[in-house]
Amino acid sequence: MTLLKIARMGHPVLLRRADEVADPQSADIARLIDDMIETMEDARGAGLAAPQVHVSRRLFVYRVPAERSAGADDPPCGTSVLINPVLHPVDDEIVLRPEGCLSIPGLRGLVPRHARIAYSGLNREGERVQGVASGFLANVLQHEYDHLDGILYPMRMTDLGQMGFDEEIGRYGVRA
Repeated sequence: MTLLKIARMGHPVLLRRADEVADPQSADIARLIDDMIETMEDARGAGLAAPQVHVSRRLFVYRVPAERSAGADDPPCGTSVLINPVLHPVDDEIVLRPEGCLSIPGLRGLVPRHARIAYSGLNREGERVQGVASGFLANVLQHEYDHLDGILYPMRMTDLGQMGFDEEIGRYGVRA
């Protein structure tokens, strides 16, 4: 059984604030990261947070596939990890972004998100990383960060009428 199938069975870790990672370079964290990357790639996801696989730790893995890149301000990026992340909006601009979630299969919805965010945290080597993200990357980072605080994307939606099943939404060209 994959980590994702276990997570879909439901668990309270998904709905509470995750614990800080005390030792980012521990063998347990390295194994967790490797397992999460494999699970994310197998599910063709763009991100996966530790609480989604029943581990209460503040870390997530993510990527921006070339087909999801929105251009120069939102370039593709390979698989990365962010440990003990901190996110802040760069300005007040909010955009509606289509989202889906590996923990809520089969559904998509329009979620208000900050257009640009600043982020910081640690990479898998325990080194500090930081940057500013926009486009799809900003969306992925905010979505995964929400998982670390026990928030699922429907909780952010302001209009649940903008949620639908993948099959139906696909007919109208909306992509999350």
